[in-house]
Amino acid sequence: MNNKIRTNAVDHLFDAILCLEDKEECYRFFEDLCTVNELQSLSQRFEVASMLRNRKTYLEIAEKTGASTATISRVNRSLNYGNDGYEMIFQRTNPQGRQE
Repeated sequence: MNNKIRTNAVDHLFDAILCLEDKEECYRFFEDLCTVNELQSLSQRFEVASMLRNRKTYLEIAEKTGASTATISRVNRSLNYGNDGYEMIFQRTNPQGRQE
């Protein structure tokens, strides 16, 4: 885990996120917290991760998401060498572990 992100401010943010109760609250909070571009970038990375996990090619991913090859490569690195955060969420949102 990267200790550079472990700060009191980040802890406070994560505590706030953990208080959200439903998708509507997420929309309200994140629309206040992030710019439209920031939120689109985050959601794009998550979509890229899902597509990589489902063995889509960089070209397919770039065409569908508009992500650059640099972004796709960065997400791929996180999937392969990161802290398994994406995999944890994929398992929780798809408990049977099926790739979509």
